Amino acid sequence: MTVAMGNDHVAYELKQEIRALLESMGHTVIDCGVGKVESSDYPLSGRAVAKAVAAGECERGIALCGTGVGVSLAANKVRGIRCVVCSEPYSAQMGRLHNDANMLALGARVVGSELAKMIVTVFMTTEFEGGRHARRVAMLEPDEG
Repeated sequence: MTVAMGNDHVAYELKQEIRALLESMGHTVIDCGVGKVESSDYPLSGRAVAKAVAAGECERGIALCGTGVGVSLAANKVRGIRCVVCSEPYSAQMGRLHNDANMLALGARVVGSELAKMIVTVFMTTEFEGGRHARRVAMLEPDEG
């Protein structure tokens, strides 16, 4: 699977660890984030990952900032994106099972690297359940106009 990843300057170190995990799982990572010393604006990286996923360039996306909230807000402005902020694995699992979440947001100041790896592993290995949830997921698209 191809995964887009993006980060602001706060989450650079965590991005590197998550990238290594994803690559060890056999995924290809497209980096939409910034380097270690570059100060940056989290909405730009959150939106860049979301656009790559929405365009079909990547099947899933992972965006990181200090809390995960900012990048998720930016990502969820892009049509077709269902980004969940998670600080534990259960929400990542349910976000995939019931909401067909195609993006995950993590907070580098909220979760440690080992917990983040657990969350990412669950997010990447859980499939959408479909069924009654497909109808509900369709309702998540923004209204026209």
